[in-house]
Amino acid sequence: MTVLVTARGLTAYAGDSVLLDAVDFDLYEGRVTALVGPSGSGKTTAALSLLGEAGPGVRLSGHVAVGGVTVVDERGPTAHSASVPGRVVAYLPQHPGSALNPARRTGAVLGELARLHHPEAAPPAVVAEALQAAQLPPGRDVERRFPHQFSGGQRQRVALAQTLVCRPRVLVLDEPSTGLDTVARMRLAAELASLAGRGLGILLLSHDLDVVRALAHHVVVMRRGRVTASGTPAEAVPARSRPGTLRHEPTEADRPPVLEVRALSAHLRARARGPVLHSVDLRLPAGACVGVVGPSGSGKTTLARCVAGLHERHRGQVLLNGVALPVLRRRTREQKRRVQYVWQEVRGSFDERHTIAEQVSRTAVRLRGLAPGDARVEALRLLGRLGLDEGTAARRPVGLSGGELQRAALARAVIAVPEVLVCDEITTALDPAATDAVLAELARLRAEHGTALLWVGHDLELLAAVAHHVVVIDNGHVVETGTPDEVLRAPRAALTRRLVGAMDLGTERAVMDLAAPTVPGS
Repeated sequence: MTVLVTARGLTAYAGDSVLLDAVDFDLYEGRVTALVGPSGSGKTTAALSLLGEAGPGVRLSGHVAVGGVTVVDERGPTAHSASVPGRVVAYLPQHPGSALNPARRTGAVLGELARLHHPEAAPPAVVAEALQAAQLPPGRDVERRFPHQFSGGQRQRVALAQTLVCRPRVLVLDEPSTGLDTVARMRLAAELASLAGRGLGILLLSHDLDVVRALAHHVVVMRRGRVTASGTPAEAVPARSRPGTLRHEPTEADRPPVLEVRALSAHLRARARGPVLHSVDLRLPAGACVGVVGPSGSGKTTLARCVAGLHERHRGQVLLNGVALPVLRRRTREQKRRVQYVWQEVRGSFDERHTIAEQVSRTAVRLRGLAPGDARVEALRLLGRLGLDEGTAARRPVGLSGGELQRAALARAVIAVPEVLVCDEITTALDPAATDAVLAELARLRAEHGTALLWVGHDLELLAAVAHHVVVIDNGHVVETGTPDEVLRAPRAALTRRLVGAMDLGTERAVMDLAAPTVPGS
């Protein structure tokens, strides 16, 4: 096998903190190597070193060679690192919004990249190939859209298409399955396995151990900047564990709703052909949890944004304790406190000029009227319960991993002590231990304050564990509702049957089965 990347003694410092401590790994042609470990373990820092890059204030040393070119030596990134990107290494960041130009249409960017890296080929053919590999349909409907006109999961795939259109030799993927439903995750893994089979070397950074088991040939486990284990997925990846529970008593579904959605329809654009939500109804009792599940682009995030007052092109009503809620810019301070929203792509929701502790405590000052000192004490205590110590809280957002930022965003909403908490994919970048901390904090919030949860996600298994009622959305329509047991044991809609059928599939054989075309009407 041809070695594409060699990393030896890779070390990274940020001030006096050690981010990477003598890390070794190799990438081979046609093979997938996975870096796994908790948030903040150094996975992204290691991946960026392949480009000869590092975060602000981070010093690299050691030896990293890509395609025979040394990009990092004992003095740091070399002058040759600028020649690596493009055809050699393509990098997909964890948050796709940072990789997409909000002012340019998707097709224009893809075409420009195709012409730049493959002047000998026909750009439309290269673009179509990249879109298909990223599970997006080629054509004007996708290529004429701007990034904000896609769902979070779709933006992830657009960003992936931008990397694939370069036809690199090495593909670095940072949490590529974030925001994808179970079936789409397995199909993505199948497509990546196909790319590896054609000779591409892949470095996969992921908390999604099902995808790691299905796709990786070799796994490197990291913790606090050190390699703690390595081997095949069977040797290095722990056995799958079921998620924790916030399960509710059945009687809670009969309580009066604290939040009610009536005949809600929504459009993405003023001149859109049709709505992305079609007359959706939803009831959320006090202290309960309603889970909303569906594939990428089904309208889940649009529903969440309507409830939070962030999506203005909608018809119907959103009621809080029987009173209609206006859009966010017209809500009172108390209404804002009572309904809080945790974003799916959290990095863009933080101000890079202020520390995490400042931004979390500021919510308590503004919405609850706490004194700054008291708000800071409460913020640090809350962040600590979520696994973010005082040193981490003192950093600016750029200094946190995606999983750490996701928990900080949750803390920023929880500290308002809302009556309704809208959670949009809040565990997608979290390892099992961090997920357990989040579930424990939400259980505390429910028990002490009676907060109701509207939980939007792709993971039907997790939603079945935390919700008392599940709503399945497909193409903007509610196609199924029921208790978790009803939905899991006797799914009625075709989409729900596919999601349930994919829940326990994690082997490479299952990945290949899911990659097969779906039979119409199945």
